[in-house]
Amino acid sequence: MYLINALIFIGGLLLLVKGADLFVMSSSWIAKRFGVSEFIIGLTLVSIGTSMPELASSLTASFEHASGIVMGDVLGSNIANIGLVVSTAALLSNVKTEELMLRRDGYIMLFSAFLFLLFVLDFRISRIEASIFLFLYVAYLLFLLEKVKKHEEDIYFKDFIHYFFKFEYIFDLKARIETGIRGRIDEKRIKEAIKESYEETERETKTEEVIRAENKTCTDIKAENETEIKNETEIENETEYLFESSLLIEFIKLVTSGFAIIIGAKYFIEQSIFFAQILEVPETLIGVSLVAIGTSLPELMVTVSAARSGYASIALGNVIGSNITNTLLILGCSGLVHPLTVTEISVYYITPFMLLISLLLLLFIRTGWRIKRFEGLILFLLYSGFMFFIFRLG
Repeated sequence: MYLINALIFIGGLLLLVKGADLFVMSSSWIAKRFGVSEFIIGLTLVSIGTSMPELASSLTASFEHASGIVMGDVLGSNIANIGLVVSTAALLSNVKTEELMLRRDGYIMLFSAFLFLLFVLDFRISRIEASIFLFLYVAYLLFLLEKVKKHEEDIYFKDFIHYFFKFEYIFDLKARIETGIRGRIDEKRIKEAIKESYEETERETKTEEVIRAENKTCTDIKAENETEIKNETEIENETEYLFESSLLIEFIKLVTSGFAIIIGAKYFIEQSIFFAQILEVPETLIGVSLVAIGTSLPELMVTVSAARSGYASIALGNVIGSNITNTLLILGCSGLVHPLTVTEISVYYITPFMLLISLLLLLFIRTGWRIKRFEGLILFLLYSGFMFFIFRLG
Protein backbone atom coordinates (compact mmCIF):
# COMPACT_ATOMS: atom_id res chain seq x y z
CA MET A 1 0.00 0.00 0.00
CA TYR A 2 2.58 2.52 1.13
CA LEU A 3 4.94 1.33 -1.62
CA ILE A 4 2.40 2.36 -4.25
CA ASN A 5 2.07 5.80 -2.64
CA ALA A 6 5.84 6.16 -2.58
CA LEU A 7 6.05 5.24 -6.27
CA ILE A 8 3.31 7.75 -7.11
CA PHE A 9 5.21 10.39 -5.09
CA ILE A 10 8.44 9.73 -7.02
CA GLY A 11 6.58 9.54 -10.34
CA GLY A 12 4.88 12.86 -9.66
CA LEU A 13 8.24 14.45 -8.86
CA LEU A 14 9.80 13.13 -12.09
CA LEU A 15 6.85 14.38 -14.17
CA LEU A 16 7.10 17.76 -12.46
CA VAL A 17 10.84 18.24 -13.00
CA LYS A 18 11.11 16.82 -16.53
CA GLY A 19 7.88 18.50 -17.60
CA ALA A 20 9.21 21.86 -16.41
CA ASP A 21 12.41 21.46 -18.47
CA LEU A 22 10.49 20.55 -21.64
CA PHE A 23 7.93 23.31 -21.08
CA VAL A 24 10.59 26.03 -20.90
CA MET A 25 12.42 24.78 -24.03
CA SER A 26 9.28 24.42 -26.16
CA SER A 27 7.64 27.68 -25.08
CA SER A 28 10.88 29.60 -25.71
CA TRP A 29 11.14 28.10 -29.23
CA ILE A 30 7.52 28.98 -30.07
CA ALA A 31 7.86 32.48 -28.64
CA LYS A 32 10.95 33.18 -30.76
CA ARG A 33 9.31 31.84 -33.95
CA PHE A 34 6.40 34.24 -33.47
CA GLY A 35 8.69 37.23 -32.92
CA VAL A 36 8.30 37.65 -29.16
CA SER A 37 11.14 39.83 -27.88
CA GLU A 38 14.06 38.34 -25.95
CA PHE A 39 13.15 40.66 -23.06
CA ILE A 40 9.69 39.15 -22.61
CA ILE A 41 11.05 35.60 -22.95
CA GLY A 42 13.77 36.28 -20.37
CA LEU A 43 11.43 38.07 -17.99
CA THR A 44 8.87 35.25 -17.96
CA LEU A 45 9.87 31.85 -19.32
CA VAL A 46 13.56 31.68 -18.43
CA SER A 47 13.38 33.24 -14.97
CA ILE A 48 10.33 31.22 -13.96
CA GLY A 49 11.57 28.06 -15.65
CA THR A 50 14.55 27.65 -13.30
CA SER A 51 12.14 27.53 -10.35
CA MET A 52 9.25 25.80 -12.11
CA PRO A 53 9.20 22.68 -9.84
CA GLU A 54 8.95 24.81 -6.68
CA LEU A 55 6.46 27.17 -8.32
CA ALA A 56 4.17 24.40 -9.62
CA SER A 57 4.21 22.44 -6.36
CA SER A 58 3.62 25.57 -4.25
CA LEU A 59 0.75 26.81 -6.44
CA THR A 60 -0.86 23.37 -6.34
CA ALA A 61 -0.52 23.28 -2.56
CA SER A 62 -1.96 26.80 -2.34
CA PHE A 63 -5.02 25.77 -4.36
CA GLU A 64 -5.38 22.83 -1.93
CA HIS A 65 -5.15 25.34 0.97
CA ALA A 66 -2.07 23.42 2.18
CA SER A 67 -0.17 26.46 3.45
CA GLY A 68 2.20 24.28 5.44
CA ILE A 69 3.44 22.60 2.27
CA VAL A 70 3.98 25.98 0.59
CA MET A 71 5.89 27.46 3.50
CA GLY A 72 7.89 24.29 4.05
CA ASP A 73 8.76 24.06 0.35
CA VAL A 74 10.01 27.66 0.10
CA LEU A 75 11.87 27.73 3.42
CA GLY A 76 13.18 24.20 2.98
CA SER A 77 14.38 24.89 -0.58
CA ASN A 78 16.22 28.01 0.55
CA ILE A 79 17.88 26.12 3.39
CA ALA A 80 18.65 23.09 1.20
CA ASN A 81 20.14 25.31 -1.50
CA ILE A 82 22.72 26.54 1.02
CA GLY A 83 23.12 23.59 3.39
CA LEU A 84 22.98 20.87 0.73
CA VAL A 85 23.75 22.35 -2.71
CA VAL A 86 26.44 24.93 -1.80
CA SER A 87 28.04 22.56 0.71
CA THR A 88 28.22 19.83 -1.95
CA ALA A 89 29.86 22.23 -4.40
CA ALA A 90 32.38 23.34 -1.74
CA LEU A 91 33.20 19.75 -0.73
CA LEU A 92 33.90 18.84 -4.35
CA SER A 93 35.86 21.98 -5.17
CA ASN A 94 36.80 25.30 -3.58
CA VAL A 95 34.15 27.79 -4.72
CA LYS A 96 35.54 31.12 -5.89
CA THR A 97 33.49 34.14 -4.86
CA GLU A 98 33.67 37.86 -5.53
CA GLU A 99 32.68 41.11 -3.85
CA LEU A 100 29.82 41.80 -6.27
CA MET A 101 28.24 38.44 -5.43
CA LEU A 102 28.10 39.53 -1.80
CA ARG A 103 27.25 43.24 -2.02
CA ARG A 104 24.48 42.97 -4.60
CA ASP A 105 22.72 39.60 -4.94
CA GLY A 106 23.80 38.29 -1.54
CA TYR A 107 22.39 41.31 0.28
CA ILE A 108 19.21 41.22 -1.82
CA MET A 109 18.77 37.57 -0.81
CA LEU A 110 19.25 38.51 2.85
CA PHE A 111 16.89 41.49 2.51
CA SER A 112 14.12 39.28 1.08
CA ALA A 113 14.63 36.80 3.95
CA PHE A 114 14.34 39.55 6.59
CA LEU A 115 11.27 40.95 4.83
CA PHE A 116 9.75 37.48 4.94
CA LEU A 117 10.40 37.28 8.70
CA LEU A 118 8.75 40.68 9.16
CA PHE A 119 5.66 39.59 7.22
CA VAL A 120 5.18 36.27 9.07
CA LEU A 121 5.31 37.71 12.58
CA ASP A 122 1.49 37.74 12.54
CA PHE A 123 1.52 34.07 11.40
CA ARG A 124 0.14 34.76 7.92
CA ILE A 125 1.03 36.24 4.55
CA SER A 126 -1.79 38.35 3.14
CA ARG A 127 -2.46 39.11 -0.52
CA ILE A 128 -1.05 42.63 -0.02
CA GLU A 129 2.22 41.22 1.33
CA ALA A 130 2.30 38.69 -1.52
CA SER A 131 1.87 41.58 -3.98
CA ILE A 132 4.84 43.37 -2.41
CA PHE A 133 6.95 40.24 -2.95
CA LEU A 134 5.93 40.16 -6.63
CA PHE A 135 6.65 43.88 -7.11
CA LEU A 136 10.09 43.35 -5.60
CA TYR A 137 10.77 40.42 -7.92
CA VAL A 138 9.78 42.33 -11.06
CA ALA A 139 11.88 45.28 -9.86
CA TYR A 140 14.85 42.93 -9.28
CA LEU A 141 14.64 41.55 -12.82
CA LEU A 142 14.38 45.01 -14.36
CA PHE A 143 17.21 46.21 -12.11
CA LEU A 144 19.47 43.49 -13.51
CA LEU A 145 18.45 44.26 -17.08
CA GLU A 146 18.44 48.05 -16.98
CA LYS A 147 21.01 49.07 -14.39
CA VAL A 148 23.53 46.26 -14.09
CA LYS A 149 23.98 45.65 -17.82
CA LYS A 150 24.11 49.33 -18.82
CA HIS A 151 26.61 50.57 -16.22
CA GLU A 152 30.29 49.89 -16.42
CA GLU A 153 30.77 50.45 -12.71
CA ASP A 154 29.53 47.90 -10.16
CA ILE A 155 25.96 48.24 -8.95
CA TYR A 156 25.23 47.23 -5.36
CA PHE A 157 22.35 46.54 -2.97
CA LYS A 158 21.93 50.19 -1.99
CA ASP A 159 21.40 51.01 -5.68
CA PHE A 160 18.65 48.39 -5.83
CA ILE A 161 16.85 49.89 -2.81
CA HIS A 162 17.10 53.34 -4.37
CA TYR A 163 15.83 51.90 -7.67
CA PHE A 164 12.83 50.22 -6.00
CA PHE A 165 11.60 53.03 -3.76
CA LYS A 166 11.91 55.64 -6.50
CA PHE A 167 9.73 53.41 -8.75
CA GLU A 168 12.30 53.57 -11.53
CA TYR A 169 11.34 50.05 -12.63
CA ILE A 170 7.92 51.33 -13.76
CA PHE A 171 9.55 53.80 -16.16
CA ASP A 172 12.05 51.16 -17.32
CA LEU A 173 9.24 48.67 -18.02
CA LYS A 174 7.33 51.31 -19.99
CA ALA A 175 10.47 52.17 -21.97
CA ARG A 176 11.10 48.49 -22.68
CA ILE A 177 7.58 48.02 -24.04
CA GLU A 178 7.82 51.15 -26.21
CA THR A 179 11.25 50.09 -27.49
CA GLY A 180 9.88 46.67 -28.35
CA ILE A 181 7.01 48.24 -30.34
CA ARG A 182 9.35 50.63 -32.17
CA GLY A 183 11.74 47.77 -32.82
CA ARG A 184 9.01 45.71 -34.46
CA ILE A 185 7.94 48.71 -36.58
CA ASP A 186 11.55 49.39 -37.63
CA GLU A 187 12.05 45.71 -38.37
CA LYS A 188 8.94 45.73 -40.56
CA ARG A 189 10.19 48.80 -42.42
CA ILE A 190 13.58 47.21 -42.98
CA LYS A 191 11.98 44.06 -44.32
CA GLU A 192 9.79 46.12 -46.66
CA ALA A 193 12.83 48.08 -47.90
CA ILE A 194 14.75 44.86 -48.53
CA LYS A 195 11.74 43.41 -50.34
CA GLU A 196 11.42 46.52 -52.54
CA SER A 197 15.15 46.43 -53.33
CA TYR A 198 14.92 42.77 -54.17
CA GLU A 199 11.91 43.34 -56.45
CA GLU A 200 13.69 46.22 -58.19
CA THR A 201 16.75 44.03 -58.82
CA GLU A 202 14.51 41.24 -60.01
CA ARG A 203 12.75 43.56 -62.45
CA GLU A 204 16.09 44.73 -63.85
CA THR A 205 17.26 41.14 -64.20
CA LYS A 206 14.06 40.15 -65.93
CA THR A 207 14.44 43.07 -68.37
CA GLU A 208 17.88 41.82 -69.35
CA GLU A 209 16.52 38.30 -69.68
CA VAL A 210 13.75 39.54 -71.97
CA ILE A 211 16.30 41.17 -74.28
CA ARG A 212 18.36 37.98 -74.39
CA ALA A 213 15.26 35.88 -74.87
CA GLU A 214 14.13 37.70 -78.03
CA ASN A 215 16.01 35.13 -80.11
CA LYS A 216 14.34 32.23 -78.28
CA THR A 217 11.16 30.58 -79.35
CA CYS A 218 7.90 31.04 -77.47
CA THR A 219 7.93 27.33 -76.63
CA ASP A 220 11.34 27.61 -74.92
CA ILE A 221 10.28 30.65 -72.89
CA LYS A 222 7.06 28.94 -71.80
CA ALA A 223 8.95 25.83 -70.76
CA GLU A 224 11.48 27.86 -68.70
CA ASN A 225 8.73 29.86 -66.97
CA GLU A 226 6.81 26.70 -66.08
CA THR A 227 9.96 25.11 -64.65
CA GLU A 228 10.76 28.24 -62.62
CA ILE A 229 7.24 28.51 -61.24
CA LYS A 230 7.25 24.81 -60.38
CA ASN A 231 10.58 25.09 -58.53
CA GLU A 232 9.47 28.18 -56.57
CA THR A 233 6.20 26.49 -55.62
CA GLU A 234 7.99 23.35 -54.49
CA ILE A 235 10.46 25.34 -52.34
CA GLU A 236 7.67 27.43 -50.82
CA ASN A 237 5.54 24.37 -50.07
CA GLU A 238 8.52 22.54 -48.56
CA THR A 239 9.45 25.53 -46.36
CA GLU A 240 5.87 25.97 -45.19
CA TYR A 241 5.58 22.23 -44.48
CA LEU A 242 8.80 22.20 -42.44
CA PHE A 243 7.72 25.25 -40.43
CA GLU A 244 4.24 23.85 -39.76
CA SER A 245 5.69 20.44 -38.86
CA SER A 246 8.23 21.97 -36.42
CA LEU A 247 5.57 24.24 -34.93
CA LEU A 248 3.17 21.33 -34.52
CA ILE A 249 5.84 19.20 -32.84
CA GLU A 250 6.81 21.98 -30.43
CA PHE A 251 3.15 22.72 -29.69
CA ILE A 252 2.55 19.04 -28.90
CA LYS A 253 5.61 19.11 -26.61
CA LEU A 254 4.29 22.26 -24.92
CA VAL A 255 0.84 20.78 -24.27
CA THR A 256 2.32 17.46 -23.13
CA SER A 257 4.78 19.14 -20.76
CA GLY A 258 1.99 21.35 -19.41
CA PHE A 259 -0.08 18.28 -18.57
CA ALA A 260 3.00 16.62 -17.07
CA ILE A 261 3.58 19.60 -14.77
CA ILE A 262 -0.06 19.76 -13.69
CA ILE A 263 -0.40 16.00 -13.12
CA GLY A 264 3.06 15.69 -11.55
CA ALA A 265 2.45 18.58 -9.15
CA LYS A 266 -1.01 17.22 -8.27
CA TYR A 267 0.19 13.73 -7.33
CA PHE A 268 3.41 14.99 -5.76
CA ILE A 269 1.51 17.29 -3.40
CA GLU A 270 -1.32 14.80 -2.77
CA GLN A 271 1.14 12.12 -1.70
CA SER A 272 3.09 14.65 0.39
CA ILE A 273 -0.11 15.48 2.29
CA PHE A 274 -0.91 11.73 2.51
CA PHE A 275 2.44 10.92 4.15
CA ALA A 276 2.09 13.88 6.49
CA GLN A 277 -1.26 12.54 7.72
CA ILE A 278 -0.16 8.89 7.92
CA LEU A 279 3.04 9.70 9.79
CA GLU A 280 1.23 12.34 11.89
CA VAL A 281 3.89 14.83 10.86
CA PRO A 282 2.94 18.51 10.33
CA GLU A 283 2.63 19.56 6.68
CA THR A 284 5.36 22.13 7.21
CA LEU A 285 7.88 19.41 8.10
CA ILE A 286 6.94 17.38 5.00
CA GLY A 287 7.33 20.54 2.94
CA VAL A 288 10.71 21.43 4.44
CA SER A 289 12.05 17.91 3.90
CA LEU A 290 10.53 15.69 1.18
CA VAL A 291 9.04 18.44 -1.00
CA ALA A 292 11.94 20.88 -0.62
CA ILE A 293 14.66 18.32 -1.26
CA GLY A 294 12.69 16.80 -4.14
CA THR A 295 12.26 20.12 -5.94
CA SER A 296 15.91 21.02 -5.25
CA LEU A 297 17.28 17.85 -6.84
CA PRO A 298 17.76 19.47 -10.29
CA GLU A 299 19.87 22.26 -8.74
CA LEU A 300 21.87 19.64 -6.83
CA MET A 301 22.60 17.60 -9.98
CA VAL A 302 23.63 20.73 -11.90
CA THR A 303 25.85 21.81 -9.00
CA VAL A 304 27.66 18.46 -8.87
CA SER A 305 28.26 18.62 -12.62
CA ALA A 306 29.41 22.26 -12.46
CA ALA A 307 31.74 21.62 -9.52
CA ARG A 308 33.39 18.66 -11.26
CA SER A 309 33.91 20.82 -14.36
CA GLY A 310 35.49 23.62 -12.35
CA TYR A 311 32.50 25.98 -12.54
CA ALA A 312 31.32 25.78 -8.93
CA SER A 313 31.07 29.58 -8.69
CA ILE A 314 28.28 29.48 -11.30
CA ALA A 315 26.35 27.09 -9.07
CA LEU A 316 26.73 29.53 -6.15
CA GLY A 317 25.29 32.35 -8.24
CA ASN A 318 22.36 30.15 -9.24
CA VAL A 319 21.69 29.27 -5.60
CA ILE A 320 21.53 32.92 -4.55
CA GLY A 321 19.27 33.75 -7.48
CA SER A 322 17.08 30.73 -6.75
CA ASN A 323 16.64 31.78 -3.11
CA ILE A 324 15.58 35.27 -4.21
CA THR A 325 13.10 33.75 -6.68
CA ASN A 326 11.72 31.30 -4.10
CA THR A 327 10.98 34.03 -1.59
CA LEU A 328 9.73 36.80 -3.87
CA LEU A 329 8.15 35.04 -6.85
CA ILE A 330 6.86 31.76 -5.44
CA LEU A 331 5.52 33.14 -2.16
CA GLY A 332 4.12 36.11 -4.09
CA CYS A 333 2.19 33.91 -6.53
CA SER A 334 1.08 31.41 -3.87
CA GLY A 335 -0.05 34.18 -1.51
CA LEU A 336 -2.14 35.79 -4.25
CA VAL A 337 -3.91 32.49 -4.94
CA HIS A 338 -4.78 32.10 -1.28
CA PRO A 339 -3.48 33.93 1.84
CA LEU A 340 -0.95 31.72 3.60
CA THR A 341 -1.09 30.75 7.23
CA VAL A 342 2.25 30.24 8.97
CA THR A 343 2.84 27.79 11.80
CA GLU A 344 4.76 28.55 14.98
CA ILE A 345 7.51 26.12 14.00
CA SER A 346 8.09 28.15 10.83
CA VAL A 347 8.22 31.48 12.65
CA TYR A 348 10.21 30.44 15.71
CA TYR A 349 12.60 27.84 14.28
CA ILE A 350 12.73 27.39 10.49
CA THR A 351 12.80 31.06 9.46
CA PRO A 352 15.49 32.06 12.02
CA PHE A 353 17.62 29.12 10.86
CA MET A 354 17.19 30.20 7.23
CA LEU A 355 18.45 33.66 8.21
CA LEU A 356 21.33 32.16 10.20
CA ILE A 357 22.57 29.90 7.41
CA SER A 358 22.13 32.73 4.88
CA LEU A 359 24.27 35.04 7.02
CA LEU A 360 26.84 32.27 7.42
CA LEU A 361 26.98 31.81 3.65
CA LEU A 362 27.63 35.52 3.14
CA LEU A 363 30.36 35.37 5.79
CA PHE A 364 32.01 32.42 4.04
CA ILE A 365 31.80 34.26 0.71
CA ARG A 366 33.81 37.11 2.25
CA THR A 367 36.53 34.99 3.91
CA GLY A 368 39.29 34.95 1.32
CA TRP A 369 36.65 35.34 -1.43
CA ARG A 370 36.18 31.61 -1.69
CA ILE A 371 34.15 28.94 0.10
CA LYS A 372 36.59 26.34 1.34
CA ARG A 373 35.96 22.64 1.87
CA PHE A 374 35.82 22.86 5.68
CA GLU A 375 33.28 25.69 5.35
CA GLY A 376 31.22 23.47 3.06
CA LEU A 377 31.43 20.74 5.70
CA ILE A 378 30.18 23.19 8.35
CA LEU A 379 27.18 24.09 6.19
CA PHE A 380 26.38 20.41 5.55
CA LEU A 381 26.65 19.47 9.24
CA LEU A 382 24.46 22.42 10.21
CA TYR A 383 21.85 21.36 7.66
CA SER A 384 21.91 17.74 8.80
CA GLY A 385 21.70 18.73 12.47
CA PHE A 386 18.85 21.13 11.82
CA MET A 387 16.81 18.53 9.91
CA PHE A 388 17.31 16.05 12.77
CA PHE A 389 16.33 18.67 15.34
CA ILE A 390 13.24 19.86 13.44
CA PHE A 391 11.89 16.31 13.08
CA ARG A 392 12.50 15.57 16.75
CA LEU A 393 10.68 18.80 17.55
CA GLY A 394 7.80 17.97 15.18
